[in-house]
Amino acid sequence: MSMNQTPMSERVHIGFFGKRNAGKSSVMNAVTGQDLAVVSEVKGTTTDPVYKSMELLPLGPVVMMDTPGIDDEGELGSLRVKKSYQVLNKTDVAVLVIDGAVGASEEDMALLERIRKKDIPFVVVINKKELSDKEMEENVRQSLSLDDSQLAFVSAATGEGIYGLKEKIAAVAAAEEPEKYLVRDLLDPSDVAVLVVPIDSAAPKGRLILPQQQTIRDILEAGAISVVVKETELKDALEKLGTKPKMVITDSQAFAQVAADTPDDILLTSFSILMARYKGNLEQAVRGVTALDSLEDGDTVLISEGCTHHRQCDDIGTVKIPRWIREYTGGKEIRIETTSGTEFPDDLTKYKLIIHCGGCMLNEREMKYRLSCAADQGVPMTNYGIMIAYVKGILKRSVETFPEIYKML
Repeated sequence: MSMNQTPMSERVHIGFFGKRNAGKSSVMNAVTGQDLAVVSEVKGTTTDPVYKSMELLPLGPVVMMDTPGIDDEGELGSLRVKKSYQVLNKTDVAVLVIDGAVGASEEDMALLERIRKKDIPFVVVINKKELSDKEMEENVRQSLSLDDSQLAFVSAATGEGIYGLKEKIAAVAAAEEPEKYLVRDLLDPSDVAVLVVPIDSAAPKGRLILPQQQTIRDILEAGAISVVVKETELKDALEKLGTKPKMVITDSQAFAQVAADTPDDILLTSFSILMARYKGNLEQAVRGVTALDSLEDGDTVLISEGCTHHRQCDDIGTVKIPRWIREYTGGKEIRIETTSGTEFPDDLTKYKLIIHCGGCMLNEREMKYRLSCAADQGVPMTNYGIMIAYVKGILKRSVETFPEIYKML
């Protein structure tokens, strides 16, 4: 991802749902003015979710998501339907496309009910307006019990009603929340923040990872000064700086060394902890990490990552964290399972603890969905940075800048 692009996790996710041949792909193409998805009269042309990042006025940066039909059949079809429902977990605005020549079906009504239960803003689109009539349109209005702000009659073939649909999608998007910051609100102009960024075999060549990019940008927005060093240069950098830094922010994997090299009168935290606060799950993650103390032989821990990447020989999720768990629990036989990307189990009850990555590649809605799944099933959930700080004995120090969290420890 270019540093000039809006991260996918920060874009409004717009999902197009409906039965096969309702015209989901055609409507999405018409809304964007681009051929983003393959269109065919053959049922089931869209076999996997299609994602496209773009700019869409009047919303701005968005991710457009086309999905398989919710009425797909057979064993393979049921897997495609499951993928469509999974897309709902990351959807900020749902567009339910109904075939205007057929009307709303049981599958459409069931999906609309699911969208409502998840409290997702939505627009119902009656496509193929050129094939419907006034009686059909009135029947649809009555059966769906929607007002005009959530209902649009369009023709993807002729373009009729598409501009109005775009306006309605923008209008039903969730009301803008108070602006959130990674670190900007913790700094005053001219404060110095030192960022510790290890450069090893796991570091992406030629670039910084997303949380590091975002933190640097947030420091600049605060009018503060960022100094970026490797963990091996931190001690020397602190001695050479002409002023004491306000805080040191480190990659979690270097927590122990960085804590040892950072004087106690300088605030210390990690990119992962800042990301947990930004995503709204810092308190839940701090409470959840204490489950490490009650793990017993035979217990299962889920280690979950929001993205997929090439595994290194000393990968954090599959090698380092399992090793730290064994060390912390005194060598207990703890079973480890891992997931990555869109994989996240519906049934979490067999896990005694979930350790999740910072979630920088997941949008807020999907991260909240995963957190709520864990909370609803009574499974403690924490993240990489908090877990590492906890087992290294420096969690309390690393959340000192957040008084409400600090008091919990």
